[in-house]
Amino acid sequence: MKSVSDKLMGISRRDLLRVTGKFGVTSTLLAVAGMTSVVTLPELAAAANSTYKKRFKKPARFKLKFGGSGFNERNLLIERAGCLQFINDLEERTDGEIQVEFIGSNQICGQLNCVTKTQQGIIDIFAASTQNSAGGAPYLNVLDYAYMFPSRASQYHFLYSPKSMKVLREPMRKRHGLEFLFSHAELRGIQLGLKWQDKPLVKSVTELAGTKNRVTGTQLGRIAMNLMKLNPTPIAWSETLDGLKQGLIDGAETWAAAVAYANMSPVVSQCVNLEFFCGTEHTAMSSKTFDKLGGELQDAVLESSYLTQVHVQAANEAALVNTVGFSDPQLPNTLFAKNNVRVAWMKGKARREAEEMCSPEFHPKPWEKWRERINTWSGGLDTYKYIYDVAREIPVDTLPENVEPRRWWKG
Repeated sequence: MKSVSDKLMGISRRDLLRVTGKFGVTSTLLAVAGMTSVVTLPELAAAANSTYKKRFKKPARFKLKFGGSGFNERNLLIERAGCLQFINDLEERTDGEIQVEFIGSNQICGQLNCVTKTQQGIIDIFAASTQNSAGGAPYLNVLDYAYMFPSRASQYHFLYSPKSMKVLREPMRKRHGLEFLFSHAELRGIQLGLKWQDKPLVKSVTELAGTKNRVTGTQLGRIAMNLMKLNPTPIAWSETLDGLKQGLIDGAETWAAAVAYANMSPVVSQCVNLEFFCGTEHTAMSSKTFDKLGGELQDAVLESSYLTQVHVQAANEAALVNTVGFSDPQLPNTLFAKNNVRVAWMKGKARREAEEMCSPEFHPKPWEKWRERINTWSGGLDTYKYIYDVAREIPVDTLPENVEPRRWWKG
């Protein structure tokens, strides 16, 4: 994997600004994304020019803004959230009738407010985790019941399932004015900071009782963490790295690729793979924007979302092994291996122990208030049981890359 800085080695910041000033940041990003080796200034300018001409060969009917929170071309090669692939396919599929300006690196919105800026019409599309977005779109808590998903494969199966329309996508449209397009899929654990570097690998969640751990905007995630005595502490994603580095918190509730893409690997010593609820870096579009497009272009958005979902499913699974180092054994040049991040897999009895401590199946009462609230928002579904059953329609040992893609809107 070559990062943007690797590919642009030898090109000055001033020259790079001249290229982006002439052809635009998005055209330059898409051009760099398509290159595999170090490039010269003339090569970059030619590629950006070619991309620009292809994207703007005719006036667009719709020009959309895509708020990419903290993502950029470099870290989208670590966590494969699919943002640039979606833009490229949508612009080609619509023959330039839709043009999308990608604004990442927290320049227009961050993990916590991309959702509200989309709802306010400041941007048209955004990418952020569903958990961080739950503050502005509380129905997203529907994905966060503890141990509702047994595996990443079950997450992808649900995202492809037509049943996701009824329990996720349609309520999101009705309640929050958002079209849920596609998502990467991982499951969250506790990422321990450097205080745990010299300690034995964690073998039971009970060893973490009383520790202080960062939590996202999800309300349901906090329920699970409280039941496991993990002291959920709200800390902004942008401040989490410093919190781990300085020892202000023991760990952070997040997933493996998030540690890697956010450059947290140097301050994380153990990745405790509890897999206790969703880590879903999703992309969504404003329903108002979607409605303005009309039938043919709406179909194009859905088809591009489907293609991107297929891409993300394969690419992120490969990146977890080849780039992140989330495997046993770890490949030597991965980010986890280079930074001595050990993975505590928490399989079998250890996983079951955590599940019996916090899931609605074994402890229904702490979940009742939120479960009733989400069920009402859904129109009367038992949301936990509904998704729980869909997630178990495939064999438990199905590999994530082997889940069959389906167009979820064609039931």
